[in-house]
Order: sequence, then C-alpha cells, then structure tokens
Amino acid sequence: MEPIQSEMNILSNGKSHELEGDLGMPMKTLPEEDQFDDIDGGLENEEFLPSADGEKQIRFKDFEGKMSFGMSVFNLGNAIMGSGILGLAYAMANTGILLFLFLLTAVAALSCYSIHLLLKSSGIVGIRAYEELGYRSFGTPGKMAAGIAITLQNIGAMSSYLYIVKSELPLVIQTFLKADPNSDLWYLNGNYLVIMVSASIILPLALMKQLGYLGYTSGFSLSCMVFFLSAVIYKKFQIPCPFEEFSANTTAAHLGLNVSSHGHEYDNGLVHEDDDFHCSPRMITMNSQTAYTIPILAFAFVCHPEVLPIYTELRNPTQKRMQKVSNISILVMYTMYFLAALFGYLTFYGNVEPELLHTYSRIDPYDTLILCVRVAVLTAVTLTVPIVLFPVRRAIQHMAFPTKSFNWLRHIAIAVVLLTIINMLVIFAPNILGIFGIIGATSAPCLIFIFPAVFYIRIVPKEDEPMNSVPKILAACFAALGVIFMVMSLSFIIIDWTSGGGHAAGGH
Repeated sequence: MEPIQSEMNILSNGKSHELEGDLGMPMKTLPEEDQFDDIDGGLENEEFLPSADGEKQIRFKDFEGKMSFGMSVFNLGNAIMGSGILGLAYAMANTGILLFLFLLTAVAALSCYSIHLLLKSSGIVGIRAYEELGYRSFGTPGKMAAGIAITLQNIGAMSSYLYIVKSELPLVIQTFLKADPNSDLWYLNGNYLVIMVSASIILPLALMKQLGYLGYTSGFSLSCMVFFLSAVIYKKFQIPCPFEEFSANTTAAHLGLNVSSHGHEYDNGLVHEDDDFHCSPRMITMNSQTAYTIPILAFAFVCHPEVLPIYTELRNPTQKRMQKVSNISILVMYTMYFLAALFGYLTFYGNVEPELLHTYSRIDPYDTLILCVRVAVLTAVTLTVPIVLFPVRRAIQHMAFPTKSFNWLRHIAIAVVLLTIINMLVIFAPNILGIFGIIGATSAPCLIFIFPAVFYIRIVPKEDEPMNSVPKILAACFAALGVIFMVMSLSFIIIDWTSGGGHAAGGH
C-alpha cells in the first residue's frame, strides 16, 4: 500500500462532484475482506478518490467499519450525555417549561444540522477526521485549529468529570458507611479515589484500539442515566411541596448540605416562603438567571468531535446511515433531558438547585435511592471519559504523527500521558476548571457551529453551490450564530467572575 498522501494532493479544490453522493455506495461493491482488513496496521484503504489510472480510491484514516448501528448509537449518546443533565431542572426553573422546551428543541435541531454539514463535507472529500477537514479547508492552520479545539474542549470535559468523581465519591462512601467525615481514612480521600478510578476503570477502557469495543460500556452508562431519570420521576410523586428541610442532625451539617436557595431562607429546618414562591409550574419565566441558562442549553448536545471517529468505524458507512445514528442519539438524549428537567422542576419548582441531586440531599441525605442514583451518575460520568478521550488522542496523532501507521506503544503512551495530566490538574489545580470554562466557551461554539459551517462553505465546490445559494447562506448564518454564542458565553463567564458568582456559562 502506498504511503499516505496529503489531502491537498489527493483532491484538488474539492472538484469531485461526482463523488458527492453517499459515501458508502462504492463500499458495497467491495468484497468484505477488502473493506475491513488493513494489512498495514492502520494505514488508509484506497478505493475512493481518483488514482493515476483513473480508478477511484477510498482513503479513510484508520478505517475498520465493524461497529454496529446500535453500538454507534450507544457511543454517540454516551458522548452527548454529560453531567450537564443534573443542571437542566435549574435551567427550566429559570426559563419556564415552554421556553425551555423551545430552546432545547432549537438546540437539538441545530445540532442535527451541524452534523449534517460535517458529514456532507466529509463525503465530498473522502475524509473522516475533523482535523483533516480543517486541513482540506485552510491547510495546516485549519488542521491545527481543529485539533487544538478538540483537545482543549475534551480535556476540559474529562477534567470536569474526574473532578465530580473526586468531590462526590468520598461523600457517597462516607454516607453509605456512616463514617466520620473528619477521619483520615484513605478511602475518603478524593485524590486517592480519582487516581484509583482512572487507573482501574478509565485507562483499560481508553486503551481499546477501536471505539466499537466501548459500545457495551456506553450502553451501561446510558442505563445508569435511565435509572437516574426513573428515580427523578418516582421522587416527583413522593416529595410534597413545599418540602421540609433535613435538620437537627450534626452529621448532615458535616456533609456540607447547602441550605440556601435563591428566593428562600431556611432556619432550623423550616422552609420560609417568600412572596414569589409557589408550588405551581410556570410556562415562561424571565429573571436574572435566565440568560445564564441559554449557553448551558446551547452546549447540551456537544458530540461533534466524536461524530467522525464513530463514522469511521460504522459498519456499511453511508452519510445517510450516520445521520440516522446522530438523529436517533440526539432524539434519545433530547427526551431524557426534557423528562429529567421537567420532573426535577415539578418536584422542587423554584426551590431547585443548580445541581439537582443536592436538592434531594437537603430533604434526606441518607435516602438510599438517591445514594444509589449518585453511584449511577458517578458510574455514567466515569464511563464517558474513555469515549471523550478517543478524539483527543486521534487529534494528537493527526497533528504530531500524520503519516505514521498505528502503533500500540504510541497509542498507550498518549492515553497514559493524557490521564496523568488530567489527574494532576484535578488534584493539584482544581481552580483550573474555571480556566477550562473559558476554553469551553470558546472551543465548543467552534466545534459545534463555526467549524462545520466554514468547512462546508470552503469544501463544497462553487460550481455545485455558489456562495449565494441557499445552503451556503444558511451555513454562513450558522457560523454567525456560533460567534454570537461564543461572545455570550464569554460575557456571562466574565460577569460571573467579576460578581463572585458561581454560575456556569456552559458545559458538556
């Protein structure tokens, strides 16, 4: 097999409109062994783009094509489903049910459109790597911009997930064992626990050669979140409104329960209702916190760095088939997001906290069901980390080793170094998460809105779609929308920092 060629040499100026159709159609004429066997250990297959003798060749990075449709949905759904679901009830409390539903629906539709742009661009140039779409569009600067954005975005996400493990797992163990919170027991030390979880669970999963192998753990992770959703729905019919604050227990105080919420004051376990509080839902709400919820919802379906790697490993890959995987994943997450937000809100109304599970703990910190839900959420968050790590390693390989074939030593070394750096950040510099908030507010709009639209405009030939055509005008508007979200997110973070608040301007 010939060495890998530069995409700029493979295809000149994107003028390959006859290849613009479904990406996988030529694949169906190939023998199965030609599709899946890679005798050079990770080099590209050659069946798609024009060669010197006029035959078509396909050249896809690390193409395997063995992941089933269901496993692809699990993996992409797991990539979408982050810890942000815990804050959606708070977002609904500050927008109202109808406004929240409108915003969530709009964001889901925009995410599907964004993935459509990525897949269309990928289909035209025969590339299934985000970084190489950047290279095809803008050369090395485009490739580096995409790679750096993916790396920073996903390192920030992994750091936030492991920070949740560090802070929440000791509390869960402490509550289950009813241990003294002031003891020096090693299993109540979050630093030790996060290292153990990283070494025993995350690292072995991150060493898998293919994303397809993580389909089972992704399915289990999503099952944990279904359990979380079921518990939220069940608790809606068990908790009265207004609820009584858990009190008169020094152990509860040691657990660090937050006994204050906007619009309320608590004293000795009694709920003091102000004039605005009521136990009936609001359809539309506008207050000082409403603006902060918009970026949270805007980034609720961040999965774009994982889309093309999953597309690469999808069995019988076509643009239509991968779009269906994306649509189903987003639809499932959309349903879970809305139900979790709705029943969480209908349980506590204006009394809900930014982290939903903390609100349940204020009622009874020893509630066995809620403790099990905490374990399920920690499990789901932990199993999401390997999925998020794959695109980072892929980006590093494309930026630093673009012409190298697969190598196990390099594959393992990158994973170990990444997890080591992330653990050091979480243990020694937890305040760095604030910096990652700014990075996320910058990189997320680029990966979701700006890059897919700009790549589409640059890659689709002008002969097929002039700049004044409807698709390219829509893509340009989509990129402009991403810039607006970026400015909004950064503004909210700066305002939040200067005011000393604790709101999140965005997140996974």
